[in-house]
Amino acid sequence: MLHARLLRYLDEVARCGSIRAAGERLHVAPSAINKHLLALEEELGTPLFERLPRGLRPTPAGELLLAHVRKTLLEFRQVEAEIRELQTLQAGEVIIATMTGLASGIVATAASQFSARYPQIRVSIRVLPARAIQEALASGEADLGLGFNIPASPQLASLWEMDASLGAVMSPDHALARMESIPLAHFASYPLVFADRSMLIHGIITETFAEAGVAVEASFRTNSIEAMKRLAATGDAVAFLSRFDIAEEMRQEVLTFRQIRDRGFRSNMLSLVRRDKPGHGLAGQLLGEEIMGVLGSMSA
Repeated sequence: MLHARLLRYLDEVARCGSIRAAGERLHVAPSAINKHLLALEEELGTPLFERLPRGLRPTPAGELLLAHVRKTLLEFRQVEAEIRELQTLQAGEVIIATMTGLASGIVATAASQFSARYPQIRVSIRVLPARAIQEALASGEADLGLGFNIPASPQLASLWEMDASLGAVMSPDHALARMESIPLAHFASYPLVFADRSMLIHGIITETFAEAGVAVEASFRTNSIEAMKRLAATGDAVAFLSRFDIAEEMRQEVLTFRQIRDRGFRSNMLSLVRRDKPGHGLAGQLLGEEIMGVLGSMSA
């Protein structure tokens, strides 16, 4: 607190241009402010203010220190506000918009951990396509968004981002699972599960096979991530998803993920975003940190 008090003394003296006026504003004896100021100048070995006939003016060293002081005071006030908000974090709701595979794995794990810490806060998880996630955040219908290839918008601020490349998803008992990475041509002998045309990853998958000159025909097409995972887990079928889509299934050892050896799939950006405006809410911030912790442990 002594440190915080000295910072306020310096800031007010600079704003008022006078120790006496600063004392009046702060309800502190000018002699006490002057004593602290002289002690600090002696410690730093340089004057912080020029003593002029009509008051005080910061020296170049004083200007440097004042920039630090004002930044520190601002951050301190923000922390004070967050502490007060934390003390009143007793009720309410935080809403996250996300996608199917992420909802049942990463988001459910993070939400469970968050709820254990803040049981009074209700967590709502809404499953939406990428553009609808963007729209829900922009309209204020959601506090956070986690999804693949969410369209960029000046209304959104990114909290975490990573290229979550697609790979081959299959049962750990699958014949191809013995390989660390798999050439595309090897998949032609097995039933394949493709995303249908309504999903962005449909183009990523089909273009990659076409560019590699590997002719394949999908045995299954669906717009359901859960259906893709189920098909891959219960037979010889292979689906193409990111490791983040199957986080829970990998933990339970019912699915495994293998990279493509000869030709990788193009970018598949996974982003955690929020509305880019002040006052987005401490509950949303805390849930965001929980999600980033889960994502970080997976991407390490």
